[in-house]
Amino acid sequence: MKPINVGLLGIGTVGGGTFTVLRRNQEEITRRAGRGIAIRMVADKDVERAKKLVGEAATVTADAFEVARHPDIQIVIELIGGYTVAKDLVLTAIEHGKHVVTANKAMLALHGNEIFAAAQNKGVMVAFEAAVGGGIPIIKALREGLTANRIEWVAGIINGTSNFILSEMRDKGKGFDEVLKEAQKLGYAEADPTFDIEGIDSAHKLTILSAIAFGIPVQFEKAYTEGISKLTQEDIRYAGELGYRIKLLGITKRKANGVELRVHPTLVPERRLIANVEGVMNAILVKGDAVGATLYYGAGAGAEPTASAVVADLVDVTRMETADPKHRVPHLAFQPDVLSNLPILPMTEVETSYYLRMRAFDKPGVLADVTRILADSSISIEAVIQKEPAEGQELVDIIMLTHRTVEKNVNAAIARIEKLSTISGKVTRIRLEELGKN
Repeated sequence: MKPINVGLLGIGTVGGGTFTVLRRNQEEITRRAGRGIAIRMVADKDVERAKKLVGEAATVTADAFEVARHPDIQIVIELIGGYTVAKDLVLTAIEHGKHVVTANKAMLALHGNEIFAAAQNKGVMVAFEAAVGGGIPIIKALREGLTANRIEWVAGIINGTSNFILSEMRDKGKGFDEVLKEAQKLGYAEADPTFDIEGIDSAHKLTILSAIAFGIPVQFEKAYTEGISKLTQEDIRYAGELGYRIKLLGITKRKANGVELRVHPTLVPERRLIANVEGVMNAILVKGDAVGATLYYGAGAGAEPTASAVVADLVDVTRMETADPKHRVPHLAFQPDVLSNLPILPMTEVETSYYLRMRAFDKPGVLADVTRILADSSISIEAVIQKEPAEGQELVDIIMLTHRTVEKNVNAAIARIEKLSTISGKVTRIRLEELGKN
């Protein structure tokens, strides 16, 4: 059987890794796919650099649309990133009857519904394992491996940059700004790190995971997003004293009245495996009703880990290329005509536990005032630490852990606490997840 012809859009870090892995493991991949897979065309703005990388193996062009429209190309790999041009290229490829493999989580989080509908209409596949978790096969696990389960929740460390920063802050006692500069120097963080440190990249990925887990449309605009840039050494240290570690988690849960979709710093018990995932590594917990909690761990980025997922998608598409579209695995795991209309819950309706830290004047009755306000908002306390004031200081840190409660109750309580004359400044609030049975 003739090899299937592939067009590669973008031969940067991941594109170069994909070309290398496909060439190095060609014999093994052919045995698995049932036919050869050959990159015949490459589009990249830097034509000369691309030609040096691919040699005589492929035609190189600066015009990505030429590849997307070319009649001899059967699969298009989109690795240029971004929201706009990438979307136009993918839709063009689909319109011309080509299957698409992409690592573009931002594009899918914002435009996935349109792209999947277009692919459905044309009878082609859009594969996107590399969009979440780099080389971790989390998409396949959710879409196929756990298909017998009613997924209850997904929680994950899905951004390596933020995880590296938090690991370094805890291990070395450094401040956020100092560690961010170190991450940039090491190449873990971009010159503009906003997407990573403010949770946007994690929210893109979580939106995709949530859609597959619960059979709902992608709804990035409804995701709650909070980053790590305001975390302090004090909170990381106090969390440790209480037996917790702080991680930037993406969390999505199926509830009776809707779906939680949120990214934020989270206290996790240090006994949990996911709390011990360090550096740039990723890890994702999935809780199914039949299988219980399962953990997926590995490199969330990098040339060859991500290329591993891209090539796996190429093999899947090659295997299924001639199959009746009705017999293929649906893009979002559930048949497109039965997607659920479960609403995404506003953050005020989310239920979790909380870490609260406040600076108080060292006077009698302060703790009683705070606990009274919490009780008025139906918030019960699990643990309290009151620090001794430093010499010559009249302010002390009070740290509280609450039992599970609704966010709007915590918002109301914090507003009242901050008005107390005995409290100085703002209350620091970090959410807490046990990641056990709940």
